[in-house]
Amino acid sequence: MKFGLLYGAQLPRPWTQDSEHRLFNDMLDEIELADRLGFDQVWCPEHHFLEEYSHMSAPEVFLGAVSQRTSRIRIGHAVALMPPAFNPTARVAERIATLDLLSDGRVDFGTGESTTPTELGGFGVERSDKRDQWAEAVDAVAHMFVEEPFAGSEGKYVSAPVRNVLPKSRQKPHPPMWMACGNRDAIRVAAAKGLGALNFSFFGPAETKTWVDAYYSGIESADCVPAGFAVNAQIAATIPMFCHQDETTAVERAVDGVQFFNFGLGFYAGFGTAAPGRTRLWEEFQRDRDKHGMGRSSFGRPGMPLGNPARGAVGTPRQIRDFLRLHEEAGLDQAIFLVQGGGTRHEHICESLELFANEVMPEFKERDETAERLKAARLRPAIDAAMARREPPRTADPDYIIPARSQS
Repeated sequence: MKFGLLYGAQLPRPWTQDSEHRLFNDMLDEIELADRLGFDQVWCPEHHFLEEYSHMSAPEVFLGAVSQRTSRIRIGHAVALMPPAFNPTARVAERIATLDLLSDGRVDFGTGESTTPTELGGFGVERSDKRDQWAEAVDAVAHMFVEEPFAGSEGKYVSAPVRNVLPKSRQKPHPPMWMACGNRDAIRVAAAKGLGALNFSFFGPAETKTWVDAYYSGIESADCVPAGFAVNAQIAATIPMFCHQDETTAVERAVDGVQFFNFGLGFYAGFGTAAPGRTRLWEEFQRDRDKHGMGRSSFGRPGMPLGNPARGAVGTPRQIRDFLRLHEEAGLDQAIFLVQGGGTRHEHICESLELFANEVMPEFKERDETAERLKAARLRPAIDAAMARREPPRTADPDYIIPARSQS
């Protein structure tokens, strides 16, 4: 099992003029540390207008900085919002390929469609057809990666003429492609399209096995027709993590940040009423967290084995090792750790990352290479069959020319 980190740029009020500047620099320092410590991946989502919950509205810019501050860690854009009103499809292909070149081929390309009314309404995307927009854009961007020139698209949502979309990515045929998944149906869609499955909800090892089994059944079925020009058979899940030699200290340092992450997601996706520029999310969290089941007591009592999805891997090195072994045995390919939540202090995050890397990570690293080799051998026939069902890249009309200005 591999280990990633999720950075959404949470920033509870009150803010100062320097708050965002300090936050982004702290995140860069933490990711640079994670690179040195041997973490496998960093993931940054794309969110818009979600005050306090996420100030990561331009992950492609932030990850460009990450690419120059690191040398080994993989860089996950998780996720690029694909409905064209969020991001014109050709611009997505251009940005991902550029980032892949800057990082020497370390990019993973996550795709999604958004879920909050704040974001969907802000860009004029209809909830009723956002999945269809996502699917059409993912298909087009895959062709843009590999076709030279791109043979064009005349879809309902993505319409683009023949153009050579540049640059081309360093990884061939393109960076590994993923889909954001929030439920079992989405897991099945990801498998059917040969995309890696990114889950950003919290769940325990038993549910992990259910999701993993459903996903790999789909990858190995005749229904798998890849959206890209390679199959990315991986499933990853978000797990809160904070490591300290003293369990009580680990809980105390992590609990508010983790629960604020949950509260903010629920607020913007469901029960909250946002007032742009006037929302006070941290204040509402402090006032209403117990009502929404996000109080401190929901983390469970110290001394109990880890297993509560809301708490995840928050505890001592031994507790975390035991908990993560259960996810590993369930078949999870990558645990994406939520470490930057709420007002969790920068120095505490760094201490936690170092302790985890020194006392928990090594045994999983030792097993991961063998597990990857065995999985690749098991899935090779299914992946070969899936790729045989995928239509090859197209060839543009050789007589196509762009009309001169005087002809248009």
